[in-house]
Amino acid sequence: MKKTLWILLDDRRGSVGQAKGVAMALGSALNIIEKQIVYTPLGSLPNWLRGRTLLGTDSQKSDNLQAPFPDMVMSTSRRTVPVARYIRKKSGNRTKIIQLMYPGGGTGIKEMSLVVVPAHDKPKKQQGKNIFVITGAPTRIFDNTLQQERQKWLPVFADLPKPLTAVIIGGGIKNKPWPLENAYDLADSLKKMHDKIGGSFLITSSRRTGSAAEKIIMDKLKNIPMYTYMWGEKKENPIMGFYACSDKIVVTADSVSMCSEACGCHVPVLLFLGRNWLSDKHKRFAASLIEKGFAADITSPQALEFKAAAAFNPAARIAEQILKIG
Repeated sequence: MKKTLWILLDDRRGSVGQAKGVAMALGSALNIIEKQIVYTPLGSLPNWLRGRTLLGTDSQKSDNLQAPFPDMVMSTSRRTVPVARYIRKKSGNRTKIIQLMYPGGGTGIKEMSLVVVPAHDKPKKQQGKNIFVITGAPTRIFDNTLQQERQKWLPVFADLPKPLTAVIIGGGIKNKPWPLENAYDLADSLKKMHDKIGGSFLITSSRRTGSAAEKIIMDKLKNIPMYTYMWGEKKENPIMGFYACSDKIVVTADSVSMCSEACGCHVPVLLFLGRNWLSDKHKRFAASLIEKGFAADITSPQALEFKAAAAFNPAARIAEQILKIG
């Protein structure tokens, strides 16, 4: 009989994408059930205070978390940790916890059967039988997925001049807004690239980009052929189509998930690092991608000649570890 895995999903888009990537890698090996978690204002309390309770979750809007409890539960962010611990407690400590991302101190790490730790997080304690260190983050980018999305979206982009360069724009990160000087710098880099290779841009922004930065970039590139999806537009999000159909990807280095997704697409990836913006964690992550040959700095003199060493997606390695849990 298959074991059951509950996956706790919340409003963190990056974390949800990582969890869905692991679920795809697991395939039919487990009975996977997604559980949506909705928070109240108390959800922002520190985890050591929320403990092994549902404090901070909205029981009316969240999915049912009652028995029968699963064999395993996957916590997909720091805020879902108390929920996973609650489920384990209610199961009589039978349910095994799988944690994506380091949960932090005082959050019951010893209760967890598997803790997937990105190397760039550099937690103080990376030792222990339950710690599994990876580069980047698991994603939904698999070869069969790209093939399906390519068939769907290539007709949409058919009239655009080739090559197609996807531009995935993030923005401000915790306690660090995105200085507008970076919008100017990114637009300048993209314009110089187009002057050399031609083609078209497939551009998308995020909720962290900001309308002022969007306007700067679009004004600078207004005479270049492109397909765009700006944050909040009322049309289908083409991001998977961008990944599947592009010949090259430019991505801002503020999102581990976005960069990891780009590096799984079998095309050259150029990172925009910017100025006065990235945290030390993000700088370490970008440096690791460049050092291992998964990406190049867009400002490098050899950027346009860069060829990726290989595509990567840690989801399959994580799935293997999950299936080893007794």
